[in-house]
Amino acid sequence: MTTQSSLTATPSLQPYAITLLRISLGVMALAHGLLKVLVFTLPGTVGYFESLGLPGFVAYLTIAAEVGGGIALLLGVYTRWVSLALVPVLLGAAWVHLGNGWMFSNTGGGWEFPVFWTLALIAQAGLGSGHWVLNRRYA
Repeated sequence: MTTQSSLTATPSLQPYAITLLRISLGVMALAHGLLKVLVFTLPGTVGYFESLGLPGFVAYLTIAAEVGGGIALLLGVYTRWVSLALVPVLLGAAWVHLGNGWMFSNTGGGWEFPVFWTLALIAQAGLGSGHWVLNRRYA
């Protein structure tokens, strides 16, 4: 006689969990992109990137990736590819915060959160879109 746990007996919850992850990642990416535009301003963000030794145009690419990627994830459009495309952005953020230590609550923010976010994006790329996508054809 075998028994199944209630979690393994309800695999229909998995697409909703995948959707929750996708929407969470989309909100985070969009929020970070809009923060750079609306709070730090474009010139402020470009100046910050240049202070790190990066070319100013990288700030614009980062903002475009975060805003565009966030919207795409929220809509469930090309979720796997968008998730993978955001990985270099987060690895760049981890590099920026590397010298500040592990915890993101450290002065200047540590590298723990960008690395976790990177791993979550990689997991999302493996899982796909879940439910509630704009068009299943482009999920």
